[in-house]
Amino acid sequence: MAWVSAHRGEFALGDDALAEHADVNFTWKPLGELAQVCVSIRRHTEATDPLHEAACDLLAFAWRQTGQGALFLELKHLEPFATYPLEIYAAFASAGLRHTDYEKATATVARTRGWQVTEQEPNRRLSVLNSERRSGIPLHADMERALRRTWLGGLPEPWTFERAAGYTLTHVVFHLTDWGHGPVGVPPLVADYLSHWLPPWLDTCLEDEQWDLSCELLAVAGSLPGPPDLTMLREAWAKLGLAQDASGAVPEVGSGREGHPIADDFVGCYHSTLMTAFAAVLTTARSRAHAAHMTRATHAARPGQGGQGVSR
Repeated sequence: MAWVSAHRGEFALGDDALAEHADVNFTWKPLGELAQVCVSIRRHTEATDPLHEAACDLLAFAWRQTGQGALFLELKHLEPFATYPLEIYAAFASAGLRHTDYEKATATVARTRGWQVTEQEPNRRLSVLNSERRSGIPLHADMERALRRTWLGGLPEPWTFERAAGYTLTHVVFHLTDWGHGPVGVPPLVADYLSHWLPPWLDTCLEDEQWDLSCELLAVAGSLPGPPDLTMLREAWAKLGLAQDASGAVPEVGSGREGHPIADDFVGCYHSTLMTAFAAVLTTARSRAHAAHMTRATHAARPGQGGQGVSR
């Protein structure tokens, strides 16, 4: 996050943010990803934690870039049926940063047949539904039905996993759990499937130096119900640490600390660095919650402490 803070200016929206032919992948997308990671870090850290303070500062910066939400309303007027503005706005809304007029305009469009039958990739449909939910807009379709149409929802043969499938499955889990906030959103069959196959998939990605996808898979591991696989997490983070350079930056793929310098390659490492922070805060939160649960269970089982070891 120190690297992200040092490069905040490169997340800023330029004059082309509302241009007709601008590439949103280089304008709105990085800003939205910054906002989402900061929201997640705020959720899982204490107010006294410097990491929490940094996330709050960067989230406030990102919100200012949108004109406190006013630019979303302009986008709605320019592209009424585009879903990406809502998907980005939803991260801010989940943190209590809202623009009433934008939400009213979007709710009106979301009631149209045109919005409801827009053709999208199945995982993107889940993204829109979760964004509606986060923004207080009535869902236009059923989340469970949308899940069944995704690669992950079909519980495919594990050997059919490859890079594209990996990115779609991670985002399916993010949308189901509201970015790691609600692990119970993952249905039991899907959670059980992932508990079996996530470790070998993650190991394969780490071996291939797919650092960005590895971080997303680690974030999935931190978003699932049930106890975390601590052995898998320790081994994975040890390998990932070899890719991070002294500045904190992590490349999307390939050589990191032992290879070419990456600290100034914003496009090549901003997303993977954000995902590292996202996965790390989820891993830490889940590990602490599991340790606290085990402590409580041990305490409850001790004779004389209200456990079953006491007979009267």
